[in-house]
Amino acid sequence: MINLMVNGKPREIEGSINLADYLASFGFNLQHVAVGYNGEVIKRELFPQVELQNGDVLEIVRPVGGG
Repeated sequence: MINLMVNGKPREIEGSINLADYLASFGFNLQHVAVGYNGEVIKRELFPQVELQNGDVLEIVRPVGGG
């Protein structure tokens, strides 16, 4: 099991997964999401290269429309 902190909440995942696949599993459009990974903003093109590890901290932000 891999324990993550995602937007301030603990999450568990089974086995290894990269950031792009993790986000896609929740239906995120990767073109419209920003991710802080252990305190640093990650460029979208690097999402597939980031393998999530035990103890990682993610902050996932999506734009919200409104007026």
